Amino acid sequence: MCGEHRTHRTHSTDTAAAPDRQQSGPRSPAEARQAVRRALEGRFRGHGTPGDEDGVGDALLVVSELTTNAILHGGGVTDFEVTLADREVRMSVSDGSDQLPLNVGRFDEPGDLRVGGHGWSIVCRLARDVVVSGLRAGGKRITAVVPLSPC
Repeated sequence: MCGEHRTHRTHSTDTAAAPDRQQSGPRSPAEARQAVRRALEGRFRGHGTPGDEDGVGDALLVVSELTTNAILHGGGVTDFEVTLADREVRMSVSDGSDQLPLNVGRFDEPGDLRVGGHGWSIVCRLARDVVVSGLRAGGKRITAVVPLSPC
């Protein structure tokens, strides 16, 4: 059932292979979105749309947030992968930081609505499955699966 099959695992493991520490992925959220668009166009060329507009928009927003977080908090993207399966897109973004992502509150200390800091919440809300894997050489890989069409 849609919505009931959500898995969000935030943990560190040593099972993921370490990416090359050089920047080897997109250098901006716009480049990451373009990579997802290219993957979708290549897979579904001539076969209709890859999913509904909301699903594609969700995937683009999730990859933007993952890439932004890797750039701002992880020293840049060290590895990047997009794969398509059935009606979902799996996006993996690696960076050089061992620090796990955190959900921050909506409000800051004085009680004002916080500006920024909501990317991880967005990723967890829109993705069906989110896994954070520690890399043997340090850093982490975050993989998010986003459905491209409703159930």
